[in-house]
Amino acid sequence: MTVGTIADAGTIGTPDGHQVHGQDIPWLLRHWAEHRPEHPALVWEPAEGSVRSWTYAELLRDTRRVAAGLVGRGIGRGDKVLVHSENCPEMVLAWLACATVGAVAVTTNTRATPSEIAYFAAQTGSVAAVTQPRFTEALAESGAELAWTAVIGAERDGAEDDAAGGSNRTLAFDALYGDADALPERPIEPMLPFGIMFTSGTTSRPKGVVHTHANAIWASRSGPRSIDLGPDDRYLIYLPFFHVNAQSWSFFSVLGVGATAVLMPKWSTSRFWDVVVRHEITHISLMPFAMGTLAAKDRPASKLRVGVFGQVAAALDSMLGVKVYAAFGMTETVTHAVTGKPSEYLPARSMGRPAPGYGFVVVDPDTGRACAEGEVGELWLRGERGVQLFLEYYGNAEATEKAFVGDWFRTGDMVVLGAGGNIFYRERDKDLLKVGGENVSAREVEDVVGTVPGVGSVAVVGKKHDFLDEVVVAFVIRAAGAPEPDELEKNILELCRTRLSDYKVPRAVYCVDAFPLGTLDKILKKRLREMADERPPV
Repeated sequence: MTVGTIADAGTIGTPDGHQVHGQDIPWLLRHWAEHRPEHPALVWEPAEGSVRSWTYAELLRDTRRVAAGLVGRGIGRGDKVLVHSENCPEMVLAWLACATVGAVAVTTNTRATPSEIAYFAAQTGSVAAVTQPRFTEALAESGAELAWTAVIGAERDGAEDDAAGGSNRTLAFDALYGDADALPERPIEPMLPFGIMFTSGTTSRPKGVVHTHANAIWASRSGPRSIDLGPDDRYLIYLPFFHVNAQSWSFFSVLGVGATAVLMPKWSTSRFWDVVVRHEITHISLMPFAMGTLAAKDRPASKLRVGVFGQVAAALDSMLGVKVYAAFGMTETVTHAVTGKPSEYLPARSMGRPAPGYGFVVVDPDTGRACAEGEVGELWLRGERGVQLFLEYYGNAEATEKAFVGDWFRTGDMVVLGAGGNIFYRERDKDLLKVGGENVSAREVEDVVGTVPGVGSVAVVGKKHDFLDEVVVAFVIRAAGAPEPDELEKNILELCRTRLSDYKVPRAVYCVDAFPLGTLDKILKKRLREMADERPPV
């Protein structure tokens, strides 16, 4: 017998090596269904109606049943399925079922306009959709060419038992449930894409971030270690499941240790503590709008002990009654790429230090020079694409190429390297706004506003907001013959509401005679943000 060499087996540490060998999402579900079959995996806590739950054995069974239904309706390896839904268990099942089949779930923001939905569907080549009744009209208006659309909660028609025929057929989601035992087995392919999420950058069109099964496995392994999540812990997910925080930071962390995910439709101030106490929640992702509720003086006793936030803030521990774990990441980094635990006693306002598996360097974006300690620069991260980092921007080779310098991913975040390897956040490229946790491209909004008759020039910035952190506002220089400012603002907002998701629509339009300019006549957006903050709240 000839003994193979390491070279024959592939390079250690590459996707062909042992980092993710023999592991994918279906494998992960089978693993816990075998080892913790009766342990709660998913609990659904709706705003109205009864609580529902799935053990790991039941989650595997129902995922495979939906997967069998997808196969029966022509969905196979590599096909894209648009999942346009607010948080609900059927959305999660559809997402996992796509991964089981080898298809790709394209999870999209439910606040998207029909034109945005059309772009998501066309960009990915989606062939079918899963949605809820409230979004069927927007899907129809989008004109997306889909073989069928499964509607969660719709009444089932007996005729739907047959495979779908024709174009744009609508069926009840329940009609997707098939025979789990009849589902054909699929070889484990760690580097096979399983999901696409659209994220706004500084360009005018959102980019589709591709995650692989290996990315999911990495998140399931790395995530729980970063936040001290154990098998008997319970993670409350209230953020939208079409975002990376809910998918990778939260749900895959849960699947990594066989813990429990408790899913809510969305954040609810009035229901938060009741859910936390009743379901013995131990972990949550912290958002600024949630902190007032946690800091309430009359908060009840609970098992909640960990809040995952963007930076070390020891003062928050006592104020919120939880241990704040620093965690920085983005859709492209899959999970927490920079972390800090309270037990590490890191400096206040530190983002932490790079999590195992990620390299980092702080770079002067103008010269490409590595910054010295104390200098502000752009954070670059290194990891394997498709494992620690996303695989690519789907159908956008140019954007993918621009995002990388060799093996290094350019995050666009400005930071300072401090003593002891600590990273301190400074200021992100302000062409990317954060509105209540949602990314908004200033360029995308500017492109829409600039098409309104009477707009000579436009600059979009973020204005501070007590609840949402910041909101979108637009500064406009009127062209010759433009309508009066009030009418022009009305025209701008009307067009934006038809072309953009609601959180991207400017809260105010400020007409000015000129923009503040710096060197080389560059618009000083920092000064525009100051001018916006000086104006009345919106």
